[in-house]
Amino acid sequence: MLELQNVKIYQNGKVILSVNEQVEPGQFLTIMGRSGSGKSTLLNWIAGQLSSDFNAKGSLILNGKRLDNVATERRQIGLMYQDALLFPHMTVEQNIAFGMKQQMNKKQIIHDYLQSVDLEGLGERMPDSLSGGQQSRVSLLRLMASEPKAILLDEPFSNLDEEVKITTRQFVLDQLKQTSVPVVMVTHDKEDANAVSGKLISLNSSC
Repeated sequence: MLELQNVKIYQNGKVILSVNEQVEPGQFLTIMGRSGSGKSTLLNWIAGQLSSDFNAKGSLILNGKRLDNVATERRQIGLMYQDALLFPHMTVEQNIAFGMKQQMNKKQIIHDYLQSVDLEGLGERMPDSLSGGQQSRVSLLRLMASEPKAILLDEPFSNLDEEVKITTRQFVLDQLKQTSVPVVMVTHDKEDANAVSGKLISLNSSC
């Protein structure tokens, strides 16, 4: 379970976002709001990457352990951005293997991963040879291979054209529903929010 207890995000001494929520294993919390509403800032705080332009108070608890004072790399929280951010100098297979906890039978596991997302045979390809939808799938596989205890999605579909966006969004959400970990997604898109069942927070403020 991911718990956000009395969390307040401040900018220039002013509260721009206040959240008090619990996200159960396998549950989605969607935070919807326009640009500047603080939604991505909240994700950065959860991930331990809050900009020095902001301050925060409150507790972040994951599976009973408080994490708000724990270093980013020790939080075991995966973050998927709107850009796939694949390593351009690594093949698809190498990208997925990066940070992979499972050390035995890596090649077979990666092959099975790629087969499960209709990317079989593309392991040796470089990221720039893939379509936007394919890159998003590889980014998802890389995230899942690290076996995170919680997953954050920051506008993950906003850079895809409409046709690709619909199919990629459905695929990614379907995959994440099978992980049994809490998921927090931020978006400004009503269609993204409507595609997810779970809790919804709507932010109307702007910083």
